[in-house]
Amino acid sequence: MPHIIIEHAEHLPIPTQQLIEHIHLATEQTKLFDVSTIKTRALGYTAFKLQPGKCGFVHIQAHLIAGRSETQKQLLSDTLLNTLKAIFDNNWSLSVHPYDLQPEIYRKN
Repeated sequence: MPHIIIEHAEHLPIPTQQLIEHIHLATEQTKLFDVSTIKTRALGYTAFKLQPGKCGFVHIQAHLIAGRSETQKQLLSDTLLNTLKAIFDNNWSLSVHPYDLQPEIYRKN
């Protein structure tokens, strides 16, 4: 854990795999997780509408097993957002949101 899901406008200024690598490495660098458990993937969208002046978006969902402190979640959010800001200019809408997964109902094999 975690599952890092990058939703983005399909017309990225860098290859999608490169974005995944940057975000995966940034997640590792927080030292909040066992690196062997981090899973990062991306979904591109061709249809979307944004506020005037924005040409695209990147939104990261970080799905975490419940139990992380607010400070830890803020560290993850800040780290990932700063990574996005280093890649994308102000014409892009950038956001990050950690979500708690309840261990009582989360299942995996």
